[in-house]
Amino acid sequence: MLFAGLDIGSTMTKAVIVDGNEKILAALVGPTGAEHRHLAFQVMDETVRKAGLSFEALDFIVATGYGRINVPFADKQVTEITCHARGIRAIFPGTRIIIDIGGQDSKGIKLNDAGTVANFVMNDKCAAGTGRFLEVISETLGIRLSDLALISAEAEGFVKISNMCTVFAEHEVTSRLAEGARIAEIVAGLHEAIAGRVVNMVRHLGIEKDVVVTGGPAKNAGLVKAIADKVGLPVWVPPEPFITGALGAALLGKGFAKRNATRNQTRRMESVTFFA
Repeated sequence: MLFAGLDIGSTMTKAVIVDGNEKILAALVGPTGAEHRHLAFQVMDETVRKAGLSFEALDFIVATGYGRINVPFADKQVTEITCHARGIRAIFPGTRIIIDIGGQDSKGIKLNDAGTVANFVMNDKCAAGTGRFLEVISETLGIRLSDLALISAEAEGFVKISNMCTVFAEHEVTSRLAEGARIAEIVAGLHEAIAGRVVNMVRHLGIEKDVVVTGGPAKNAGLVKAIADKVGLPVWVPPEPFITGALGAALLGKGFAKRNATRNQTRRMESVTFFA
């Protein structure tokens, strides 16, 4: 049997296909566009082709992320909190705390002994401490987002960034540059500021090991180190932190398929035909 997870986030869309043994057959990551429904079909179509499959071969499709309601061919929609928990637990079975830093929000998720969600906290009111925040500031500094970790590694200290509002932080960074501050120290200061905000949010859950950081910014080793320093515990990062939500959705699909032996294949194929 084959199962697919589709995670439509605020900035990136991810898809994963797994088999009955929970082995990943194909995964895809791409930017989220305005037309979620057409994008969902395009990403899923490209992923099944990458796996050498077709839509008809998929036994269950789960959609997650803030755009999950815009996936008409999905058999079920599940919140990203639940999907991240399932995906991370599959990679790191001993996980108790998940820090998910997305494009425009950040979340802290606490798991119980059974690996299910016990509690969570979320910042979805502004871009502070998110991937979008890093993207805007890197543009202000004139450096690539992918170079932030390497640049911060050269820092001998860090410049304190007081403002976490994206607009004011951008102005503050510009002022620090004008004062002669080194870019490396400014980037290190940004990592410190983001880590402080995220960890303070997660402390409400009661931090205990194992701690996992996921989401696109988890690819930034400088930010992950800053988080680990503030947590005071080792911090783990998945091999591909972008796809943990989609992976969890696919794995949950396996469980749903077992409980729902019959599925509305006709409805799914009608929606796929419409978008094809």
